[in-house]
Amino acid sequence: MAKRPDTLRIAIAQQNPTMGDIAGNLALAREAHGDAARSHADLVFFTELFISGYPPEDLVRKPAFLRDCMEAVEELAKVTADGGPGIVIGSPYVHKDEVYNAVAVLDGGKIKTWRMKADLPNYGEFDEKRVFAAGPMPGPVNFRGVRLGIPICEDIWGEMGVCETLAESGAEILLVPNGSPYYRDKMEVRQQVVIRQIIESGLPMVYANQLGGQDELVFDGGSFVMNADKTLAVQMNQFEASVVTTTWRRDGDEWTCDTHALARLPDADEADWRACVMGLRDYVDKNGFKNVVLGLSGGIDSAICAAMGVDALGEERVRCIMLPYKYTSKDSFKDAAECAELLGTRYEVIPIEEPVKGFHAALDAAFDGTDEGVTEENLQSRARGVILMAISNKFGSMVVTTGNKSEMSVGYATLYGDMNGGYNPIKDLYKMRVYELADWRNKHHPPDCKGPTGMVIPQNIIDKAPSAELRPDQTDQDSLPPYPVLDDILECLVEKEMSTEEIVARGHDEEIVHRIEHLLYIAEYKRRQSAPGVKITRKQFGRDRRYPITNRYRDRG
Repeated sequence: MAKRPDTLRIAIAQQNPTMGDIAGNLALAREAHGDAARSHADLVFFTELFISGYPPEDLVRKPAFLRDCMEAVEELAKVTADGGPGIVIGSPYVHKDEVYNAVAVLDGGKIKTWRMKADLPNYGEFDEKRVFAAGPMPGPVNFRGVRLGIPICEDIWGEMGVCETLAESGAEILLVPNGSPYYRDKMEVRQQVVIRQIIESGLPMVYANQLGGQDELVFDGGSFVMNADKTLAVQMNQFEASVVTTTWRRDGDEWTCDTHALARLPDADEADWRACVMGLRDYVDKNGFKNVVLGLSGGIDSAICAAMGVDALGEERVRCIMLPYKYTSKDSFKDAAECAELLGTRYEVIPIEEPVKGFHAALDAAFDGTDEGVTEENLQSRARGVILMAISNKFGSMVVTTGNKSEMSVGYATLYGDMNGGYNPIKDLYKMRVYELADWRNKHHPPDCKGPTGMVIPQNIIDKAPSAELRPDQTDQDSLPPYPVLDDILECLVEKEMSTEEIVARGHDEEIVHRIEHLLYIAEYKRRQSAPGVKITRKQFGRDRRYPITNRYRDRG
C-alpha cells in the first residue's frame, strides 16, 4: 500500500471564463495548469462549470454544446499525463441521458471520476432545477492518497448536510467550486456559510469562486481557505484573476493549510464600483464591441456612467455626446464638457432642436386640440435615443444607458428614449448611492481601473439639484419626494418586501408610500424592456424580483 502523503500543494485558479467559449476556457485552464506546475502544485482547482461558463442556462439543453464541453474535459485530462498537477474542474456532465452540474477529477492523463451537484438552487438568479438533474449524495475522491470532498456551491449553502456526509464517509479536506455572484457585503455572507459547514463537518475548506461578468451577474472571486479551527489562512483578491498555490500539512488525520496570504478586501464603496466596472467591461469585451457611446447630459447619472466606462475600457473607447435642447441649462453645457475633459474622452455636441421640431410637425394633426404635456417632453428623450442608436448602428458602438434604480423603480425613464442601450452599469444603484459612489470615485482610484486619478466628475454635478431638463426650471423633486425619502421607501418595498403599514411606521407619509407603491407596480412593463445591468443589491429587478405586469394588487395597510 502506498504511503499516505504528509503534504499536499493545492493551486486555486481564480480565472475569468467566457460563457460558451469552450476553446477559450480550455486555453485558460491550460495556462493556469502551467502556472500551477511551475509552483510545484500537486493539484489545480477550478471553479463551478468553468469549461462552459456559469450560469449556462438553457445552453445545456443543446446536445452539441454538452458534447463539446465533455470533449474539452477529455482533452484537458491529457495535460496531466506527465505526472504534474492533477485537475479538479467544473463542467456540464451527461450520464444516462441526464445532465448534471458536475466537476471532473483529472489525473494520470485521464478522467478519474466525476462528482455531481446534489443541491440545486432555485431562487433569486438561480434556476438550476430547470436544466440540471440533482446528483446523488457525493462521496470523497481519493487523490494521490488524500480523500477530498468536493461539494459544489449550493451543496454548502443549502440544508442537505452534504459536508457532514462527506466527513462521515472519510473526507479529509473539502474543495468547494463556486459560482457565487456579487452583491454588496457578500464576502461576509460566504465566510459565515463556510464557518457553519466547518463546525458541522470538522474539516478545513478551500472555497474557490469564479471571476468575471456574465450578463447581469458579476462574479467577484475572493476565493479563500479556512482551516478546521475556523482561522482564515488564505484570502485571494476580489475582482482580479490569479492562481495561488497553498501548502497543506498532515498531522495525524488532520490537515492544515500552512500558507498565510491575506489580500486586502475592498470596502463596500470600492467593491460596488469595481463590480459595476467589471460588469460593463466584460459585457462589452465578451460581446465583441470595440467601444461605447453615451449621452452626457451634465447630470449625475450620465457622468458616473461615463466615468465607469473610462475605468472599464479606457478613454479611447468611450464617446460622449451632449444632446441639448432649448431647456438645457448653461450649467449642463459647462458640466458635461468639463466631465468629458476630466475623463479625456471624445466629446461632441449634437443639438436635437431640429429633430424635435420634425416630430412636432409630423404629429401636429394627430395632436390637434390637445394640451402639451409629458408626451411632448418625452419626444426630446426619444429624439436623443434615436440619435444615439443611429451612431451605434453606424459605427458599431454599444450605447450605455444611464438610468438608476430609483428611476427604474417608479418608471421615471422613457421607453425608446433614455432607456435605449445595450447595458446599464448603474441599473441596480439607487440615486443616493449614485451620489455616494461619485463622491467616492473623485477621492479614490481603484485597482484595475483605466481612468485618471483625482476628480473625474465635476463637483457641481454632484452638488446641483437633479433635473431631466425637459421643461423650464424643472427638478426631479417637482414630481417625486426627495431622493433620501424615495430611496428608503423603495428599499423597504423592493429589498425588504415590507408592508405599506410597516413603512409608514418608519415615519413616512402614508399617501406618499401608497403612491410610490403604485408607481413601482405600474412600471413593471418598462423594466421588462430595459437593458441588462450589473447586480449590486440582493434584489435586482429581473433576476431576483419578478412581478407580473398585469397586477391590480395594492397593499392598503
